[in-house]
Amino acid sequence: MPVVILYTPEFKRDYKKLSGALQELLKKKGRVFEIEPFHPLLRTHKLSGKLRDLWSFSLDYRCRVIFHFRGQGEVELLRVGDHSIYRKK
Repeated sequence: MPVVILYTPEFKRDYKKLSGALQELLKKKGRVFEIEPFHPLLRTHKLSGKLRDLWSFSLDYRCRVIFHFRGQGEVELLRVGDHSIYRKK
């Protein structure tokens, strides 16, 4: 069952700062995520420490998406970018 994806204003701002290539990669992986959030291609994992209630999936070697499950098939994408996004949350 596909998930409903919601976007925070911070995510939208981060997205606009990505290169065109990363924006396209996010669209492709976003379609995979929508159908299967734990697809091996995404390397989805739970975060730890202060971010222990959040999850992340990988776009490429450097770029990540931080999100959380809101329940009942809803996911909210919080941030996207390099590892510095872990400090900004």
